[in-house]
Amino acid sequence: MADEELDDTNTAESLGRYLKSVRLGHKMTLRDVESATGKEVSNAYLSQLESGTIKKPSVHVLYALSTSLGVPYETLMERAGYIVPSGQKTEGQKHGKAATYSIDNLSSDEEKELLNYLNFIRSKRK
Repeated sequence: MADEELDDTNTAESLGRYLKSVRLGHKMTLRDVESATGKEVSNAYLSQLESGTIKKPSVHVLYALSTSLGVPYETLMERAGYIVPSGQKTEGQKHGKAATYSIDNLSSDEEKELLNYLNFIRSKRK
C-alpha cells in the first residue's frame, strides 16, 4: 500500500498534527504563532488547521507558518497536498500545482511580468 495516495482528510490531519507537533516543540502557543506571523495567521485559524477542520490552507499561509516555525516551506506544501513528495513523482508528471494555486493571487501587472519571465525561460530552451 505504499503507492496509496493520501486523501484530503488524511492530508489535512497529517498537516495539522505536524504543525501542532512543531509548534509545541518550540514551546509556542497559538497566540505566539499568530504574533510571529505578524497576524497573517490568526490563532483561531491555526487551531482549525491543527484540528483538520481547514483542509487546504493557502500557500501564503503555509509560507508564513514555515518562516515562523522554522520548517521548510516544501514540507508544508507536501503535507498540504500541493506538491508531490520528492521521489514519489511518476515519469513525466508535472509539478506545477503550487504555481497554479499562487497565480490566483497575482495582480494584473504581476501576472504580465510572470508571463514575460516564462516566455524568456522558454526561449532559452530552444
